[in-house]
Amino acid sequence: MARYLEALGPLRPLVEDDTLTEIMVNGTDMVYVEREGKILLTDVRFDDENHLLRVIDLIVSAVGRRIDHRQPLCDARLLDGSRVNAVVPPISIDGPILTIRKFAKDPYQVGDLIRFGTLTEASAAFLRACVLARANIMISGGTGTGKTTLLNVCSSFIPIDERIVTIEDAAELQLHQEHVCRMEARPADINGEGRIAIRELVINSLRMRPDRIVVGECRGGEALDMLQAMNTGHDGSLTTIHANNPRDCLGRLETLVLMAGMDLPMRAVRQQVASALNLIIQLSRLKDGSRRVTSVTEIIGMEGDTITMQDIFTFQSRGADENGRIIGDFTPTGIRPQVINRLFDMGIPLPTDLARLFPDRRQAQQTAAFPDRRKP
Repeated sequence: MARYLEALGPLRPLVEDDTLTEIMVNGTDMVYVEREGKILLTDVRFDDENHLLRVIDLIVSAVGRRIDHRQPLCDARLLDGSRVNAVVPPISIDGPILTIRKFAKDPYQVGDLIRFGTLTEASAAFLRACVLARANIMISGGTGTGKTTLLNVCSSFIPIDERIVTIEDAAELQLHQEHVCRMEARPADINGEGRIAIRELVINSLRMRPDRIVVGECRGGEALDMLQAMNTGHDGSLTTIHANNPRDCLGRLETLVLMAGMDLPMRAVRQQVASALNLIIQLSRLKDGSRRVTSVTEIIGMEGDTITMQDIFTFQSRGADENGRIIGDFTPTGIRPQVINRLFDMGIPLPTDLARLFPDRRQAQQTAAFPDRRKP
């Protein structure tokens, strides 16, 4: 590992800096970083274009990928799991471009997200209960909003005795459970052969006796196979998608399903979505650079040709403080989620504050019907 880091040259101090979340190399003499949501220009320089190309080649070849003028685009990862995208000439006009999305060496836990303000204790407890109750969850958000981080945290709630299959374009998830089967897509070789797409891996995962299927990101025809898996007994699946709000998330999901090449009526697609998905967790990046969960939305069914939803938690901004940080409240809407009944059926206890907010109505009805009944 020390030799690998040394070969990264001028990027090494940036890669080792845990305060950075993004490294953006635009040619040999323009290297930007993101720290606390702000983009800053550094004084890092490469000797020349060949020096930068050697560093890019080292990164991609270390994980079995290749990049050259015939295949000038590449998704890869650093050995620590950080996501990498590289573009070289002739596609990149002004020199090679390298983008590194850094991940914490010690993956963030739910307590970290609560401390950062991404989640509240009540919403985190609700999400944990929903994962334990095997709800199908989709994490939605724009670029750089923290979808993979939240997916990691939600995946950490999966019980240790379940078999988990993870599917990613470039392996990033860091699950701590023992029984995890990790699969990674593979691009085509120099002859245009040997490509293994995410969709093929999703189909194959159904033959691997998974208790849970976790897909790093849905961005193509694999969305249809993911929905079919959710609808055929593979409850508790998790994935992410690029969308700006829950309604846009559904629209994008419909588009991805159509990319599978199946000539399905739109109503049939929406019925698949409505019956498969339980929750959409919406992430947003606010003006101050902070990443927040701005809504937790439940899919409740269809009315006519429209998928109906209800917000369980929402974020209400109250402006900014003297330092420019956005302040606001992420609170329950008071609407009782349907998934709560599944929690009670499975005997999963809710935290006290959530149990008070979402009481077990059946128990209350039994108490009202038999007022003299006493618990043993």
